[in-house]
Amino acid sequence: MTKKQKRVLCRIVAAAVLLAAVHFIPVQGMLKLILYLIPYLIIGYDILRKAVLGIFHGSVFDENFLMAVATVGAICLGEYAEGVAVMLFYQIGELFQAVAVGKSRRNISALMDIRPDYANIENGDGKLEQVDPDDVEIGSIIIVRPGEKVPIDGVIEEGSSTLNTSALTGESIPREVQVGDAVISGCVNLSGLLKVRTTKEFGESTVSRILDLVENSSMKKSRSENFITKFARYYTPAVCLGAVMLAVIPPVFHLIMGNPASVTMWITRALTFLVISCPCALVISIPLSFFGGIGGASACGILVKGSNYLEALAQTGYVVFDKTGTLTKGVFEVTQVSPSESFREQWGDGASHKLLEYAAYAESYSSHPISKSLKAAYGAEIDNGRVSGVEEIGGHGVQAQVDGKIVAAGNEKLMKALGISEKRNPDVGTVVHVAVDGIYAGCILIADVVKEEAQGAIAALKKAGVRKTVMLTGDSRAVAEQVAAQLGLDEVRAELLPGDKVAEVELLLQEKSGKEKLVFVGDGINDAPVLSRADIGIAMGALGSDAAIEAADIVLMDDNPQKLAVAIRISRKCLRIVYENIIFALAVKGICLILGALGIANMWIAIFADVGVMVLAVLNAIRCLKVKQ
Repeated sequence: MTKKQKRVLCRIVAAAVLLAAVHFIPVQGMLKLILYLIPYLIIGYDILRKAVLGIFHGSVFDENFLMAVATVGAICLGEYAEGVAVMLFYQIGELFQAVAVGKSRRNISALMDIRPDYANIENGDGKLEQVDPDDVEIGSIIIVRPGEKVPIDGVIEEGSSTLNTSALTGESIPREVQVGDAVISGCVNLSGLLKVRTTKEFGESTVSRILDLVENSSMKKSRSENFITKFARYYTPAVCLGAVMLAVIPPVFHLIMGNPASVTMWITRALTFLVISCPCALVISIPLSFFGGIGGASACGILVKGSNYLEALAQTGYVVFDKTGTLTKGVFEVTQVSPSESFREQWGDGASHKLLEYAAYAESYSSHPISKSLKAAYGAEIDNGRVSGVEEIGGHGVQAQVDGKIVAAGNEKLMKALGISEKRNPDVGTVVHVAVDGIYAGCILIADVVKEEAQGAIAALKKAGVRKTVMLTGDSRAVAEQVAAQLGLDEVRAELLPGDKVAEVELLLQEKSGKEKLVFVGDGINDAPVLSRADIGIAMGALGSDAAIEAADIVLMDDNPQKLAVAIRISRKCLRIVYENIIFALAVKGICLILGALGIANMWIAIFADVGVMVLAVLNAIRCLKVKQ
């Protein structure tokens, strides 16, 4: 509890004890009123103050006004215990709601803890000096010691370490980093000393962009929240008018008919009517549900820019994926090594390794991604003394002398240019053919590897009721269809330019039904136009990408596509709880309002209809915080 909440709790305890004590003191008249006013003012002075200020500021019809009128009216009618009890239980409900909101905020607060307080730089004497991260310029060298947060995005210039990214991604597995690796602000350095060259200003770093996104998420309200805001605007004046009519019309009617007016009875019913009608349960629990949903999602590494997007996500019918970097790793890897029969006869069981060795050495001077993949698959350090006479043949491949043998590595065009008959590989991907001394040695298949979680992600989406999954890619049709078949996607559209993707999304938007939402999931760098055009744009693995954070409505802070199904489940659970609270609150209040008008419901039932319903609704709302991944 905060200090303010503890003070309210002390007031509640003091007022409850005094109310119980006064109830058993045998006094009458003015002394009884004075004794009851003591616990009343202890517990209700702030509500009375807010009600008066609301009147002067033009915000008359709110819950403070309703409570003030109802309790003051009850006391004026001599119902001292009931008046104090209404204010007491109302404050208990308010305290309960404040604690619940605090619980919801802890997930957000945990995320806010990623904001670094300082950055370490070396001064002229070689000593470390702590400075404000805002004062660090791009290109500066900062020192990150073990246990400290990375304050600004950058690239490691010196050192290696393990980073804890859980506050950003929700993943507990640490990430190994070394010289040349990019690091993002907000991560915690667990082991080695790092020297980082900054690539962004603090205000543009990942941590600042994420915190700004979360802090502003409450600005974009859902339809349910907007409905409750409008509802309360008209509902509260309407019930106040209804209470006045209940207090005036029946007595006047009885007088006209020649019966006793029973003014006190009808005013009591009107005051009961006011207490019952207080819309706290709706006004508090609905925003709290969405706030809890956004907080629960952030703890899983899912940043939602507003409750309107969280609400829309529940209606997801179409999910459209980019391929590279979203469903695949976006990194070329050697997936198959196929030596020729003659090469296998020459090298036996070591033929595959020897073929990879020749290809890696031939490509050792190239910086092409395919060359890097070959060297990474070979795994051993390249001895440059074994390589000579390297010749790059543009659009074909390379030729070099390795251990005195002429090794050619490249595509089919290179083999044809050298007059070598190659074996075609049936699998889909980039094929590197290798020849040694003019004789075909075999081929190596390099492909963009599908993410381990991708197939499970598609299955989870279908289980969640998503009607259609589509992949859009600029890759060749053969590669795209193989990936789609492997993952179980419903449809694939290949060989698309970036502009074509927007056109395809337009067609899909026309195809879906009215209530269904189309979600586009991309890596956020090349896909900004499509992310903006879809009903909901989701950027995946987009830490450090300004384009992703700007264009997307939701950001999955790691590369795990299974988080999409988690986000949809959070959205649907949140919306279900919102509807439960709306129906429950309106039903209970509707019944109690009728009973109150008929004189069947007294002030104690009114307290349940107000405070009791609010507490139950808030208890239901905080379930949004619990997320099963």
